[in-house]
Amino acid sequence: MVDVQRHARHLVLPQVGIEGQERLARAKVFVVGAGGLGSPVLLYLAAAGIGTIGIIDDDRVDISNLQRQVLHRTEDVGRLKVESAKEQLLALDPNLTIIEYKERLNPNNVLELFSGWDIVVDGTDNIPTRYLIDDACSLLSIPWVYGSIHRFEGQVSFFSTKQNRCYRDLFPEAPPASALQNCAEAGVFGVLPGVVGSIQATEVIKYIVGMEPSLIGRLLLYDAESMSMQSLQFEALESKPEITDLRYAQALFDDPMYCTPRPQQVQEDEVPGESMMQSITVSDLKTKQQGGWNPFIIDVRSEGELEQVRLSTFDLHVVHEVADTAADRVPEERDVVVICRSGMRSQLAIMLLNQSGIDMTRMYNLTGGIMAWARIAPEDIIRG
Repeated sequence: MVDVQRHARHLVLPQVGIEGQERLARAKVFVVGAGGLGSPVLLYLAAAGIGTIGIIDDDRVDISNLQRQVLHRTEDVGRLKVESAKEQLLALDPNLTIIEYKERLNPNNVLELFSGWDIVVDGTDNIPTRYLIDDACSLLSIPWVYGSIHRFEGQVSFFSTKQNRCYRDLFPEAPPASALQNCAEAGVFGVLPGVVGSIQATEVIKYIVGMEPSLIGRLLLYDAESMSMQSLQFEALESKPEITDLRYAQALFDDPMYCTPRPQQVQEDEVPGESMMQSITVSDLKTKQQGGWNPFIIDVRSEGELEQVRLSTFDLHVVHEVADTAADRVPEERDVVVICRSGMRSQLAIMLLNQSGIDMTRMYNLTGGIMAWARIAPEDIIRG
């Protein structure tokens, strides 16, 4: 039964109406993680009237979480996040069914836990779990919504076997764990998970009411620092492996370099893997160059930007949107550093180069882009 007064603003939308709201009431959505991304996802799914919401998280609320995990309060510090989350969601709408799982998602429980749900939402932001979600959803033919946050940047996409789109189409192989920073090391802009999580919830709700999710085959990138959004369209890779079991995900969980945490070992969103690709600062790059490192540097800004300010020495210029066309000009024996204005478009370029066959382990995104280089080492910059 639809609560007409509660959902009145939905009911007048022709894209939702009474039929769409009834679909929401019947829907079962499984959310992995009740931290930074999980907080806005869960709040908006509950407010929208999702009838059954599953939450899995084995972590407890820490005072440092409250800067961004808005589902929890100061008095919740020390409580299990699933318990705090359930209490808050039922306070918002007592008619909901909230199913809590006080454990960590892993290769041994994922298939049983995911079975029977309509859609899964990734709120964990760590690489082994992300591949696990992708493989399990592929095996069970369940769509899932991906979200990732790092410093001031966020990513969102929608993966579905029905449209033959999966996470491996973007990242066929996991980046090396040694190159990744965790939340505590890199930091997270407090409101960033709110923006990214709200977009994730948007795609879930649209899917359930029968609207076409906008992010199937697209990766949305949001930069809070420059307040800009861009998207990368991607196709299904012909060469990706057929998923018949969870062996690949299990290998990531077993890899000591990823240090996949055990219960209560670390905070949910402080698991190694915040960044989706290797990054390098200007200072670290210059230090490595002094030690003999000779990376192939690609500038992916526009022609106009290049004319205004550029490095005194770099190897290739190609606009980020067509970076894949330059893959054959990248020497196989050299690592690659990709730069743009602030470090956002270069991520898109790296993804396109990766899809064109360049190993992700060879590529580095320059943190802060040409702006950071001009600030830290202005002697390397030519203007005008």
